Amino acid sequence: MVLIAGVVLMGLAALYVLRPPAEATAPIEAIPLVVATESAETATETAAIADLTATDLTVANTPVVAEENAATAETANEAEAVDVAQTETAEISGLTIYQISSADSLVTFQLDEDLRGNRITVVGTTDQVAGELAVDMGDLSQTQVGVIQINARTLATDNGNRNRAMQNEILDTGSYEYITFVPTAVTGLPEDVIIGDTVTFSIEGNLTIRNVTMPVTFTVEAIAVSDTQISGIASTVITRDDYGLTIPSVPGVANVADEVELSIDFVANAAQAY
Repeated sequence: MVLIAGVVLMGLAALYVLRPPAEATAPIEAIPLVVATESAETATETAAIADLTATDLTVANTPVVAEENAATAETANEAEAVDVAQTETAEISGLTIYQISSADSLVTFQLDEDLRGNRITVVGTTDQVAGELAVDMGDLSQTQVGVIQINARTLATDNGNRNRAMQNEILDTGSYEYITFVPTAVTGLPEDVIIGDTVTFSIEGNLTIRNVTMPVTFTVEAIAVSDTQISGIASTVITRDDYGLTIPSVPGVANVADEVELSIDFVANAAQAY
């Protein structure tokens, strides 16, 4: 009786793991990037300068006697600061929004496992990736990267049974459709870039898989293809253990690696200029 019950439970577990996975709710779309066109410091300075009275500006342009020279110089400096603040704002507003094209991009994960006694590399892919970045090629210090999303329900390997186990049990995509990366810093960029140049830099942020969020750094190699297109690849290594991604017990599968290589081969096209 106990044996029969055990067999039934094992059968039910197998049906749960291998049931048809949930489908994507819709083609993926980027979460709009809200571009900061003016730094907080510059905004404060501009607001303060805007409070200059018409009298102050008139004095700065009126002949004065010798004893008033110091005050006039100070007011003239304030007027000059107006020009500087306006120039800084114009420079910051040279950003262009580039949107990742899912039709031309590919997300890939890789990890090693023993399959029926042979060591293999499992590769899974999807083109359902979306995100935006803001770039001024003449001033890369202003670069901003928006939220990157991957639809986990569309990830697929070369094995249907593995795909169902991955989506139903490992990633639980029925409850957690998206893998999300929220950038917090962009580092290592040069001052500027010209068309045809390749640049290497890092994007730090928080990667969420299922209900677990961990800090991750992507290494990025990008090419300025044209004024309207950027392409490149962003890659990182995560561990299954960090995210609690447990491999179900399957006959013939053993020694699944803890490290997972994750890469995003992307093409981003200009969508909006500031």
